[in-house]
Amino acid sequence: YLRKTGRNSRTVAIAGAGTLGLKLAAYISDNPWLGFKPVGFFDDYKPKGFVKPQHFKDGSWQILGNLEDLVAMAVRKGVDVIYVALPMRADGRIKEIVAKLANSSALVNIVPDLFLVDLLNAKWTDLAGIPTVSIFETPFHGVSGWVKRLEDIILSFVILLMLFIPMGFIAIGVKLSSPGPIIFRQRRYGIDGREIVVWKFRTMTCCEDDGPIKQAQKDDLRITRFGAFLRRNSLDEVLQFVNVLQGRMSLVGPRPHAVAHNEHYRNLIQAYMLRHKVKPGITGLAQIKGFRGETETLNKMEKRVDYDLEYIRRWSLFLDFKILVLTVVKGCWR
Repeated sequence: YLRKTGRNSRTVAIAGAGTLGLKLAAYISDNPWLGFKPVGFFDDYKPKGFVKPQHFKDGSWQILGNLEDLVAMAVRKGVDVIYVALPMRADGRIKEIVAKLANSSALVNIVPDLFLVDLLNAKWTDLAGIPTVSIFETPFHGVSGWVKRLEDIILSFVILLMLFIPMGFIAIGVKLSSPGPIIFRQRRYGIDGREIVVWKFRTMTCCEDDGPIKQAQKDDLRITRFGAFLRRNSLDEVLQFVNVLQGRMSLVGPRPHAVAHNEHYRNLIQAYMLRHKVKPGITGLAQIKGFRGETETLNKMEKRVDYDLEYIRRWSLFLDFKILVLTVVKGCWR
């Protein structure tokens, strides 16, 4: 509150008015509680003047001069905090400016441009005294992983007890509906991209698991009449709770795709395989957001992947329960 009202604030300048510097300035402008009063940008290659990108809410940022001007301002105590947001290819210039800023009392922070990458649970670690940053990481190492697994075991066990008798009737219905196995087994990608076998009740006359696999569509002729009933009510999915209990899947996570689909989309969608940093789920954030079932366009699959990665970044036990509740309420298991 004090910072929003202009008290307990510090002046801040950014070295570098490139993409990273603009992104950082926009964040500072949009979050007044940080207590930063912008001085401006300093850049060796851009002329003086105001900078007003579309995503800026505050138009007070401007380029005041080059990096030598920034050093001079810092030495005469004209700025409290400095963010060096230069590209990593300018490492020589970064070292030079940081060395000169050591002659000032300003707080200096270096923002590496690798953060322009869509990082996944990135964190700094120490390896024999050498600082390293993990760019793509899973949120389920250590205690979080045990909590997630305990959630899966307890809930899936209770659900399977409740569904034991209905599953028997479903199995009989599948057997009588058409020739073929009761259980449909298909290879999918699990955690870390390892192949797993997923179980579902069969809803089609075929059991494709190799070569080009056509996604099920509305009014698909391969779907049996009883299979359509199961799909309409998501009853073909109930066998997946066995997958969860056995540890191949989780209740909540990115929906598993057929191996053939994974190999197809990994070459079309950037960061597609990062959705495999966690176990696949029966339901997920993408499903409650409306991106479930058939993905007949590349854009729909891209949006599904975006929500999958958002789930991994934001994971919490509360988020899992929220997704489970909304899945039941909205009826969006598929």
